[in-house]
Amino acid sequence: MPSAASVVQQRLKNLEEHLERENPILLRAVESFRELDQVAYDMFLLESDESYSNQIPWWPLIAVLGTFSAGKSTFINHYLGESLQRTGNQAVDDRFTVICYSGGESGQALPGVALDSDPRFPLYHISGSIEEVASGEGKRTDAYIQMQTCTSEHLRGRILVDSPGFDADAQRTAILRIVDHIIDLSDLVLVFFDARHPEPGAMRDTLKHLVAETIRRPDSGKFLYILNQIDAAGREDNPEDVVAAWQRALGEHGLTAGRFYTIYSPDVAVAIEDENIRRRFETKRDRDLTDIHARMQNVEIERAYRIVGAIEKTAKNIAEETVPLLSQALQRWRSRTLTVDAIVFVPLLVLFMLWSINTGQWHGLSYDPAWLQGLSTIKGAVPVLVVALVLAIGFVHFRIRRWAANGVLPWLRQRVQAEGIRGKVVEAFIANTRPLRSVLFASPIGWHSASQERINRVKLDCDTYIQKLNDQFTNPSGAAEVRKRATAAASAL
Repeated sequence: MPSAASVVQQRLKNLEEHLERENPILLRAVESFRELDQVAYDMFLLESDESYSNQIPWWPLIAVLGTFSAGKSTFINHYLGESLQRTGNQAVDDRFTVICYSGGESGQALPGVALDSDPRFPLYHISGSIEEVASGEGKRTDAYIQMQTCTSEHLRGRILVDSPGFDADAQRTAILRIVDHIIDLSDLVLVFFDARHPEPGAMRDTLKHLVAETIRRPDSGKFLYILNQIDAAGREDNPEDVVAAWQRALGEHGLTAGRFYTIYSPDVAVAIEDENIRRRFETKRDRDLTDIHARMQNVEIERAYRIVGAIEKTAKNIAEETVPLLSQALQRWRSRTLTVDAIVFVPLLVLFMLWSINTGQWHGLSYDPAWLQGLSTIKGAVPVLVVALVLAIGFVHFRIRRWAANGVLPWLRQRVQAEGIRGKVVEAFIANTRPLRSVLFASPIGWHSASQERINRVKLDCDTYIQKLNDQFTNPSGAAEVRKRATAAASAL
């Protein structure tokens, strides 16, 4: 049976083969993940069967979120050019559907385990996250997620995630956990609202989760807010009021900048009798759909930069967040341990010295060693007493160490959660407080000059990756065009 480490290395090798075909520039990025993994293994921040490379999907990911009956599935079907997802005015599916390209003659529906067990796809090991927030639900992965393959060329090289209707008041905690997980992984997030229900105030919690809690993110530029099925407002006396109501609602939750799209599907559009309104709606719809589709088509570029960003962020998190927090926790543990050691053992040492002085019968500067003669009678028992004393001291000391560590753990867990620090920081702390680890060591296990050098090397490599990506997609100097024209001129001569 292969070891956990060999399984991880095989996965990385498979990933390298994939990148060699799809995006050779990112091929070396796998080696950077190996460097980060080794640092994390040495510090007990990762299990031997884990890798930072498994924490991001390597295919570009587009998430489609929104309220019930907001037209998400209809939008996806129109984009793919085939009726893949079920549509309807009511909730037609309560599972997340991961849609990916298939070279076969027809698409296939696959169970949730296909996603939960494959590190190449999003939602890898999502069953563990579900279990954390809903005990027993982790075994029911198929009730939450599914995979759907598709033959549409629009899907080649990218993955779509269609979410069930989002209603923050009624959704289970497990569903919200998956939503947040998908948002973190995605390169582009389309957030849909239903223009047929022009009462955005009634959706306060939904707006809070999909708008207020996303616009403050450092990657807020990947969110597109879409008011769908706006054709239903074409029959209103003042259709612009519907759009204005939603814009005000989003503004109340902090969305005062960025694009706000208004679209509807041409395939299921409501007939608009007023010619002027119809033409105006169609023009706006086509322009917005063109922009949205362009962002979806270019998501591969965003994914390449995001992978490099994830590498650099992981390296910085280890050096600038995890190590300082772990060092601070160990300092707290060390101070508590040494303080209690002093409180317990210093008085005992003083009592022992006083007893020795009293037994030794000091008289001024003259010392009567007669008490040594009494000790000679128990001379054979001295080694046993010394060993027993050392064992007793050791037992008390290690009990104090464990008590001190348990006292620091709640503080550490709270800091990890509050600061959103990833990695097994608590497990690493426990490893650093094991009995064979001296309380006098200042640095965490595995954090030394070699590991710091690995981190610095990864950071420098990330700059190189970005430069190569820039060279592929940009040409500020126009040098390539100059060379091309010069070559053409030389050929003409």
